Amino acid sequence: MAYSVGTKQYLVDIHVHGAEKYDTRTRRQDDILQVALIHGQHGTSALLPTIYPGSIEIMREHMGAIRRAMTAQREGATILGVHLEGPFLNPARAGSLDGKSFSDPSTETFKQLVEDFEDIIKIITIAPELPGALKIIELSREKGFLVQMGHSDASIEQAEEGKQAGATGITHLFNAMRGFHHREPGLAGFGLMDEDIYVEVIGDLAHLHPQSLKMIFEMKSPDRIILISDSVMGPGWGNGPIRGAGGALMGSGITLTDTIRNLVALGVPTERVVQFASDNPMRYLGMVTA
Repeated sequence: MAYSVGTKQYLVDIHVHGAEKYDTRTRRQDDILQVALIHGQHGTSALLPTIYPGSIEIMREHMGAIRRAMTAQREGATILGVHLEGPFLNPARAGSLDGKSFSDPSTETFKQLVEDFEDIIKIITIAPELPGALKIIELSREKGFLVQMGHSDASIEQAEEGKQAGATGITHLFNAMRGFHHREPGLAGFGLMDEDIYVEVIGDLAHLHPQSLKMIFEMKSPDRIILISDSVMGPGWGNGPIRGAGGALMGSGITLTDTIRNLVALGVPTERVVQFASDNPMRYLGMVTA
């Protein structure tokens, strides 16, 4: 399936950790350029390299590599900036991330993290239920960052508080968060029902069952769904999800074009799926206004 580059076919991936043997845990700009090149060769037009949680020093080193790559880039998917997945996340919902690398939300830690990188940080993922997190959400919005709630054990009330503080989206809906319960819908239920909040959706058919995907598409406003790859490096990249010990999901090993194919095969209209991967992320990032 081929897509021409235009307003409705310009594919933007806001959550990318890596590809093949390269990822964002690096001090080398060339590794970031390789990630962008590989995704570009597979049809992605632009992306946000997504930083793993870690110490402030290490996260800043990784952002530095991305900044240098942005300056040096001549080919591949355009690097639009950075998505910080952490470090203010809940260890109880670490998923494939290292919970020991998370930090308690504090104004001082936040300032140390983002200083001199405010111009390239586009999104930060935060667990809103953590003590001090709401203040960090407010500070992020003041700096112009989009805030997503994720790796979170938030109740639906705590998710609403996160939104009121300025949160704009939810990171990989249903994954690494409190499961939906009929007495406590949690962050997942909030994401499905709230009319304003954007939700990331991984379309590799492993992170979300096909019926779960259909439920999202039937319940959620189509202009608030953002298709992502959540691509990570690993053996077998390009063939499906990347798994670790015991078969644990580490991330996907495919690109946006692959996820579009998956959803079209499920019966979702092509025009709608491309909207999820093009129009919606572009509007979310402020690349277009309509």
